[in-house]
Amino acid sequence: MALTGGSAASEEADEDSRNKPFLLRALQITLVVSLYWVTSISMVFLNKYLLGSPSLQLNTPIFVTFYQCLVTSLLCKGLSTLATCCPGTVDFPTLSLDLKVARSVLPLSVVFIGMISFNNLCLKYVGVAFYNVGRSLTTVFNVLLSYLLLKQTTSFYALLTCGIIIGGFWLGIDQEGAEGTLSLIGTIFGVLASLCVSLNAIYTKKVLPAVDNSIWILTFYNNVNACVLFLPLMVLLGELQALLDFAHLDSAHFWLMMTLSGLFGFAIGYVTGLQIKFTSPLTHNVSGTAKACAQTVLAVLYYEETKSFLWWTSNLMVLGGSSAYTWVRGWEMQKTQEDPSSKEGEKSAIGV
Repeated sequence: MALTGGSAASEEADEDSRNKPFLLRALQITLVVSLYWVTSISMVFLNKYLLGSPSLQLNTPIFVTFYQCLVTSLLCKGLSTLATCCPGTVDFPTLSLDLKVARSVLPLSVVFIGMISFNNLCLKYVGVAFYNVGRSLTTVFNVLLSYLLLKQTTSFYALLTCGIIIGGFWLGIDQEGAEGTLSLIGTIFGVLASLCVSLNAIYTKKVLPAVDNSIWILTFYNNVNACVLFLPLMVLLGELQALLDFAHLDSAHFWLMMTLSGLFGFAIGYVTGLQIKFTSPLTHNVSGTAKACAQTVLAVLYYEETKSFLWWTSNLMVLGGSSAYTWVRGWEMQKTQEDPSSKEGEKSAIGV
């Protein structure tokens, strides 16, 4: 069970994969993609139950997020201890809390807190069916922040795909309003979540050297920092008192669901890495887009909702724009690799 996330391990896995028969590789890819879909979709529906179920009525979104971070931190530490005590059982980096490293990771942790908190707050106020549209501006923020922070321009065709995404986002808001199901605060949280996802990707690249380029060490420090920072937030927002007054606080079923949500939160990082390792970053993005489509359809069926033609059109615009952006960027990267001199031409082309 390899959980290192290191580049050397990834290269070895790629070499092994190339030496395996086609049917075996196809079966592995199918299983890994299916595992990613099941884990991601299950996590969204479970979080929706914890955050917005009328039967549960748990009004403590920050506590739910804190508990998920706590479970992830404990799992990381547990796997690290197991790897140390039983070599060969599990391949996981050694973890020890270094306050100097924790301070280095802190700026990323603040963005990380915003990302997971706004994600959960968005899910609390909007339906699962609209959740994907509500958080659809990540690609747009990627383009904008790449220009503002990294001075990287974007091609005209990539900008066109961003325009399609923005159009789908606004059409989705319009249709949610027409159906009387629009949550303005939930939509704002979705936009903020998209912004934080983009910032998280940028800051992760800057912070990784401080943790020996290990995603799992970074995951550990991010979640430990988040647990510490969430405590005063819960006190300020009155969530501790709300939790003490919660009717199901002594319910084993409730704590089982909470722990499962933490396990899914930990697992999504692992299965995402697996999917990228067994396919490619481009295929991972395409798979994520297809998963979002399946998730939307499942949500409409599960909650027995009726949606208009224009509502579905907004979802197709968002998903289509995201897929087109992924394809355009993949094509541009391949073109640059085949002809390095074209990189200068790209900079002079129409961009942001």
